[in-house]
Amino acid sequence: MAGRVQPRQLAFALPHAESLTRDDFLEGPANEAGLALIDSWPDWPNRIMLLVGPEGSGKSHLAAIWAEQAGARSTSAHVLTAASVPGALATGALVVEDLKSSDFDERALFHLMNLAREDQAFVLITARTPPSAFVIELRDLRSRLRAVPVVSLLSPDDQLFRALIVKFCADRQLAVDETVVSYLTTRIERSYAAARQAVELLDAEALRLGRPVTRALAAELLRNT
Repeated sequence: MAGRVQPRQLAFALPHAESLTRDDFLEGPANEAGLALIDSWPDWPNRIMLLVGPEGSGKSHLAAIWAEQAGARSTSAHVLTAASVPGALATGALVVEDLKSSDFDERALFHLMNLAREDQAFVLITARTPPSAFVIELRDLRSRLRAVPVVSLLSPDDQLFRALIVKFCADRQLAVDETVVSYLTTRIERSYAAARQAVELLDAEALRLGRPVTRALAAELLRNT
């Protein structure tokens, strides 16, 4: 019928697999210090180490690689409790993910660090910012955290940034050509988070419109965001 409004196609957020193996880790100058830390285990300068970097910089990927090597359990910093500490350290190695200021139990983390030292366990803590910038009420924990060596992940260089876009597309099984990658690298913020978000938006828009991911689609999407 003339004049009928076409229904808007909905895009469903289907789960997609993101490989966190050593072979799928993208190496570059920005993350070489973090990768060297993982590869040097168990010869760490300290049994507790901090891996710090911006959102999406590969902290969780590196932590997953190390967890596989060390037989480590994993937990989020904000769910750690004093009661859960002995069980978390049961294998002698633990990943504590995403430590944020004012979003964790200070006494639980202090207990964890003490018990890890007593049991000679290994702990890898990830965070977006160094804990030296945190507001920590427990003085002993504050001094203990500041003594932990920090390994930093940096913003991606040109080559790594392009590779990240390709990987995020591959994780979503998106077929893209060089023109799409080149367009995105010159139009979006040079950060891990921006690359991931751009690919997610492209995927959703291509699905909604039933179109392939092309430079034209990328241009339309970025023009409207």
